[in-house]
Amino acid sequence: MRILISLLAFCAGLWLAPAPLAAQEGGVQAILQQHREAVASGSRRGVEPAIDALKASGLDQAREVLEVWQARELYQRAADGLFFFTAPEGDGFRLRDIDTGADAGFAGKAEMTQLRPSGGVRGLIGAALVAFRLLDPDPEDRRTALAALSRSPEAGHLEPLRDAVAAETDPALRRDMERLERALTISFDRDERARIEAIRFFEGDTGLDARAALAPLVATKRGAAVSAPEGANIARMLEPGDDLTAEEAWALLVEAGLAPARVTKADIRAALEANIEGGAAGGVPVRDLGSDAARERAYAALAAAGRAQPTVTDAEARAILSEHVFFERYAESSPAITEAAEAALASITFRVGAMQAADLTLDALSLASIYFLAAIGLAITFGVMRVINMAHGEFIMMGAYTGYVVQLFVPDYTISILVALPLAFAVTFGAGVAMERLVIRWLYHRPLETLLATFGISIALQQLAKNIFGTQARPLTAPGWLDGALVFNDIVAISYIRIAIFVMALVFLALLVFVLNRTRLGLEVRAVTQNPGMAASMGIDPDRINMLTFGLGSGIAGVAGVAIGLFAQVTSELGQGYIVQSFMTVVVGGVGNIFGALAGATLIGFLQKGIEWFNPSNTLAAQTYMILFIILFIQFRPKGIIALKGRAAGD
Repeated sequence: MRILISLLAFCAGLWLAPAPLAAQEGGVQAILQQHREAVASGSRRGVEPAIDALKASGLDQAREVLEVWQARELYQRAADGLFFFTAPEGDGFRLRDIDTGADAGFAGKAEMTQLRPSGGVRGLIGAALVAFRLLDPDPEDRRTALAALSRSPEAGHLEPLRDAVAAETDPALRRDMERLERALTISFDRDERARIEAIRFFEGDTGLDARAALAPLVATKRGAAVSAPEGANIARMLEPGDDLTAEEAWALLVEAGLAPARVTKADIRAALEANIEGGAAGGVPVRDLGSDAARERAYAALAAAGRAQPTVTDAEARAILSEHVFFERYAESSPAITEAAEAALASITFRVGAMQAADLTLDALSLASIYFLAAIGLAITFGVMRVINMAHGEFIMMGAYTGYVVQLFVPDYTISILVALPLAFAVTFGAGVAMERLVIRWLYHRPLETLLATFGISIALQQLAKNIFGTQARPLTAPGWLDGALVFNDIVAISYIRIAIFVMALVFLALLVFVLNRTRLGLEVRAVTQNPGMAASMGIDPDRINMLTFGLGSGIAGVAGVAIGLFAQVTSELGQGYIVQSFMTVVVGGVGNIFGALAGATLIGFLQKGIEWFNPSNTLAAQTYMILFIILFIQFRPKGIIALKGRAAGD
């Protein structure tokens, strides 16, 4: 009786104990066991239901099983057919349960069979994994999965992507998913109507992904046939001599198997060398084969004897060409698809052209703002004092180096720039006043001597900068909030630094207009500009005004140097790159006029960018053409766009 009770208890224990390795209800092991034979055999058709069942199960373990299976790291135990995760250990494997992740013991290598999915099965697994990754709870994981999918899309990804679009709650991510779904629909969907709707979705879209999806639909390939192929999507018919050369047409016939390859001189020589018998080839002695006519005669004899490929004469070639048709055929078989794609690409081309024009305009405005900042100080000094200051570029360089020195002591880039702007103005203002008092004041009304003196000062300042800062470029780092660019789309973008310089140019324009029109200093500057003698008779000191004006122009150049140094290399030659453009800006705009400098900078900026657009690979040519244009412009309008008014206009 005791033995019977113990036996019953043992059986009950076996019945009640959980089976950690058995195919439990609802687990991934149970799903794989239902399709065990198909999974083990690796049949694509048989495996597909198992993968679909794993995908539809909603189990967290299903994704890991698919990933391990795809990586060929899923094993099956031969004894009971159960599947396990494994880790190498000694002469076998440490097993891990695929449902619970619990340790499942040890098995020798002979006991386990590795699942090696074929390429087709791996594709099915990959498509199923796409569904899991696109439905991941973490938005960043979904975004990463979408990026990976866009790099290597396949037809099997379309349906999982559509399911993900329907379930997505993040608006930005959903928009990206929809774009990719439309692109995959164009490439892989079999429904013509759905593909046309997807094509129309991209009409006027300037994104690179849109053009990449549409371009294959209008790709063509040349072909030849006896008559136009029925049912083919023909782009256009080609005429030999007009649309393609006779050689190209013959190559198409050879490719289509409609004509033999033309025999070349090299072919003739090779055939003759291979058929030399008794000192002759084709009945012609070898010693007589020195001319083309003799070689062709010998080759013809070989061809007649069936020992060489017959030649095709030019007359025969023309006759054969006339008996065939040549065409360009779309790779896409549906005419409705190619028609919709061409319409969409035409709208995209128009919009891209408009966006390129807008981008070119932004670039030109950005360049004009830089030239305006560089030239505005020169416009003041040259307009009021008639002094040709060849050292103006060095004041720009001094301002840039001032910003660099400030950043050595103020590590916060935002604060350092705010400190550097007024400090650069003060430093270059003082340098300008010193230069005017020590040199310029003694050379008024002597333009040649002024030019030579300021040119010498320019060289001296450059050498001084090299002695202090060295010849290597020094960094003038922009604040972090100026990093990057304002991107409107794949075509139109402008860096935040350029935007800041543009805003700075507008601020300086407003400040100078206010100073010159609303302050006593501005009134005196305008008086000295228009009539120095009359201004002196009214109690205005022209020497003092000249000194302050030169200092003001130099100070503005220093501020421009800080702005330019944010995107250009700060070296001792920094100012030399802007001195010519500054003088051109002043002369073209109109001497002594702030708005003239603005007009001149705008004209030169747009002109330079326009020339560079026509000839982007040669910036030196752009500079040359620009100078030639300005020379011609001055011939017709010597006083500039906005001419100076008053008595000084005749000076």
